[in-house]
Amino acid sequence: LTATAIQCWSSMQKNFGVNVCTIMSMMSEQMLPSACEVDIAGVVSMYALQLASKKPSALVDWNNNYGNDPDKCVLFHCGNWAKDFLPDIRIGTAPILGTVLGEQNTVGALEGRTPAGPLTFGRVSTDDLQGKIRAYVGNGLFTDDPLNTFGTRAVAHVPKLQKLMHVICKNGFEHHAAMNGSHCAEPVAEALGTYMGWDVYHHHAEA
Repeated sequence: LTATAIQCWSSMQKNFGVNVCTIMSMMSEQMLPSACEVDIAGVVSMYALQLASKKPSALVDWNNNYGNDPDKCVLFHCGNWAKDFLPDIRIGTAPILGTVLGEQNTVGALEGRTPAGPLTFGRVSTDDLQGKIRAYVGNGLFTDDPLNTFGTRAVAHVPKLQKLMHVICKNGFEHHAAMNGSHCAEPVAEALGTYMGWDVYHHHAEA
């Protein structure tokens, strides 16, 4: 297998009483990307960033704003990011899932914070109405801004973030995105646009 997308919400908890985040993290760390919630396009996105950077990728939610800074936001997921992103990694539970399924059935979710460093983000998505594959990609930074919460998490700084959010919403991209601890947006945009022939939005600071 090159990559996997697993029905982690909520089949594993109901059938086996665990979160499979730790196993997914281990696979992604070994360059076998594993995406949440059967997100096939998401794992394609992870794989593209991995090929360009030679580093593990992770799947994230574009989450909350960060304070009043229009160019910062929180990246979050229950806890399956590769160890490469989490120097303070530990195994815990998934409190959000736990409110519905019982927190005792969510052991295996990871907890940790991604420190400051380079960031590439991207997303591949199918446009079923137009019969096309679309994508976006760009560079930013992880920051060390305070973030007191659970799960796997990071604060991202993306120049012209509100412009990016407009593009994501206007074009119907999902809330999931792939992230990578590198700056590789340019070769990914080149590969997906020129060689795959997909519609690609390359987010530049001057956009």
